[in-house]
Amino acid sequence: MTALGHDVDEFYSRLLDGESAIKPITKFDCTNITTTFAGEIRNFDGCDGLVPPRMVKRADPYISFMIAAAKKALIHAGLDMRDGENAEKFNELDKQRCGVVIGSAMGGMHSFQQANYELWTPGRGSKKMNPFCIPFAITNMGGALVAMDLKFMGPNYSIAAACATGNFCMMNAMDHIRNGECDLCLAGASDAAVLSSGIAGFAASKALSTRNDDPEGASRPWDKNRDGFVMGEGCGVLCLESLESALARDAPILAEILGGAATCDAHHMTEPLPNGAGVRLAIGRALKNAGVLAEDVNYINAHATSTPAGDLAELRTITDIFGENSELKINSTKSLIGHLLGAASAVEAVAVIKAIGTGELHPNKNLEDPDEGVRTDLLVGTTKEKLKVKVALSNSFGFGGHNSAVLFAAYDAKADTFCRAASA
Repeated sequence: MTALGHDVDEFYSRLLDGESAIKPITKFDCTNITTTFAGEIRNFDGCDGLVPPRMVKRADPYISFMIAAAKKALIHAGLDMRDGENAEKFNELDKQRCGVVIGSAMGGMHSFQQANYELWTPGRGSKKMNPFCIPFAITNMGGALVAMDLKFMGPNYSIAAACATGNFCMMNAMDHIRNGECDLCLAGASDAAVLSSGIAGFAASKALSTRNDDPEGASRPWDKNRDGFVMGEGCGVLCLESLESALARDAPILAEILGGAATCDAHHMTEPLPNGAGVRLAIGRALKNAGVLAEDVNYINAHATSTPAGDLAELRTITDIFGENSELKINSTKSLIGHLLGAASAVEAVAVIKAIGTGELHPNKNLEDPDEGVRTDLLVGTTKEKLKVKVALSNSFGFGGHNSAVLFAAYDAKADTFCRAASA
């Protein structure tokens, strides 16, 4: 669920075309805020009934996005609860062994903002507040409502690790499967922070680009003229499954999730460690966890938010670890859809899996004047490129120094795969 579309194939096709989702904000008047653009989802209608109209109207958008994306993940995995044979396969699932680990960095900001408006507006007050304002505001409720809809009774909780949330959720879901606690687990993250308090709050911290005269040119990772990140919103959900379970029901296996790791910079609330030690530790542990050598990795979907300090700190670390690989290519999905906060790594995992399946990498939009010291030979250019992906790395980092790295590869039916298949 992104500003570039609600269908996986449409989303990736538009990424490959270099189409920017960054436009002037339409949901509210932001003339008094220093940033007036974002990767905004417009006219969300519940995706053909996947989210009931009443839920779309009442629930916080982060919840609606999550329900729609979770059901779409199941449909893509051959578990369409509305459709004949696939509905039978869905009904045959052992729901006690199906989990939901879908998080959110920010939770129900719309619900909380509206509650405060009612509370402090003269003539309105507490009696006008939505009685669901607290349930819809907390970060676990999206996943809880997904489970209620699907009757999944396995592990169910939300992780909040700022902009690394999606990766954290995927790693935990993978562990639940590896530990034998469930056969299938929906994993990812959702955020909807394109609202006045969200944009104004990040603008106050001087984190956002202010390129109001050129919104599509505002998100420009590694470019010398970048001036901050661009807010986006949406949700990404993967259907992770044990290999035995996927093969038993003849699932369309799109990729393997090989392993991952998480670390903390323990340094600063918003700035990364300049020497990249925390990122290096996360990537090193992820490689070890996945049983992968650095030279096996030839595609990296970088965190690369378009901030002056963060982009170069990450790239220096990547270059130190992987720079000898002449095949290596790096891109940033945020250059096209903005930064989806907690949902970023979940949506970027979808982009990685599509890159594995199509053999095509989307461009780095707006990389017109690379910053000093940037290895341009490692970066995808401003048009799409072809690459047979061997192993892909997806990095994601968050305020508070949270670092995460997750590795993906194409599924090889002939290989000894240790029960780690993923259908998404």
